[in-house]
Amino acid sequence: MTLDGFSAVVDPATTGNEMYRFVRELYPLCRSITGNGVRKTLDEIKTHIPITVHEIPSGIQVLDWTVPKEWNIEGAYIKNLNGDKIVDFVNSNLHVVGYSVPVKQTISLEELKGHLFVDPEHPDWVPFRASYYKANWGFCLSHNQLMSLTDDEYEVCIDSSLQAGFLTYGEYYLPGECSDEVLISAHICHPSLANDNLSGIAVVTFIAKLLRNFPLHYSYRFLFIPSTIGSISWLALNEQHLSKIKHGLVIACVGDPGKFTYKKTRQAETEIDHAISHTLRHSGRQYDIEDFSPYGYDERQFCSPGFDLPVGCFMRTPYGKYPEYHTSADNLDFVRPECLAESLVQCLLALAVLEDKEIDVNQKPKGEPQLGKRGLYRGYPNGGVDDLALLWVLNLSDGRHSLLEIAERAALPFPVIKKSTDALLSCGLLRKTSNHRTGHTVDGV
Repeated sequence: MTLDGFSAVVDPATTGNEMYRFVRELYPLCRSITGNGVRKTLDEIKTHIPITVHEIPSGIQVLDWTVPKEWNIEGAYIKNLNGDKIVDFVNSNLHVVGYSVPVKQTISLEELKGHLFVDPEHPDWVPFRASYYKANWGFCLSHNQLMSLTDDEYEVCIDSSLQAGFLTYGEYYLPGECSDEVLISAHICHPSLANDNLSGIAVVTFIAKLLRNFPLHYSYRFLFIPSTIGSISWLALNEQHLSKIKHGLVIACVGDPGKFTYKKTRQAETEIDHAISHTLRHSGRQYDIEDFSPYGYDERQFCSPGFDLPVGCFMRTPYGKYPEYHTSADNLDFVRPECLAESLVQCLLALAVLEDKEIDVNQKPKGEPQLGKRGLYRGYPNGGVDDLALLWVLNLSDGRHSLLEIAERAALPFPVIKKSTDALLSCGLLRKTSNHRTGHTVDGV
């Protein structure tokens, strides 16, 4: 895999529009942690990459959790005394509290209010709520809709089912030269929320789709799972294989126009931490690097102390830090094609750094070799190779430093170091000793 190769296959405008169309296709589907909406979502992903669909029966014990019953919904509404539907599931999946038990009855407005959820700070928005592990029912509506409820009684109906079934998730394994793995995950359980997390599904799908075109050192495992219970179930059923995971990313909230954000692994100084940090530092864009915390997306399960996998979380504006988060305002207008494309490219650049952990040895280590006679110094037609990068590569190519380490020490972008390395290799001043050091942690950064 090469950085030049990536730039050749990723046209930001075209790919961004393709990912946005994918988000738009997924948006109407009613997803939850189980059910037919999840299956339909995985079917759509299958049109891009050949995922394998797994189903875990309800009631199976997974670590400290139990796989829940499967939830499906056909429709729901609130009717006034005139028979008018004041709230209708047809208009938005968010109108029903996820995992609501079935109900059909006429109740007083006072009693109904105990089952209604609004966002008073944004009176036109509908919030997202769910009650996965406690039997309940409810509706989400805008604050303005709530204020319009003036009848004494209302008919409520939630045509749902909660019964023994399956937890469904998708997995795609892309083999590389070695069995060591990079794990990349997105959650698939949120209904009609475009940034959280259809954007993550789209970017992860297109990472997999594009990586299929390159020779890979690492093997890649892509997971499309319901949050929390999905990652816990996968970890419980695959514990014997976890030692193969050397790097990992949870990708979420990557379609909004906010600055890039990376949340480090629990270990904090792993190669994925340094690869993402390095590429963000030289991206020319605003970004934040956050320390690990045991709150957030599925990185907190992968990084739980009993597993402690090197899995970070890549986002733009983090969860909970944009007003539209978990509301109807996280819609197709909030996600932008160009932002999806930028997120995709940024992830691919970091993965390219992981893949290209070349280690070389200077063949003229005593003193500085004469670069001019080899056409590699200022004033010579050296093909745009950076002079300072050449000197850093020569000085640190002692068989102990990867290209990422050299780039970090030199405070130069990885592609600049890579280009200088290739030039020095071509004229015989460097000799490759290794392409990878599996599990290596970057030193001195």
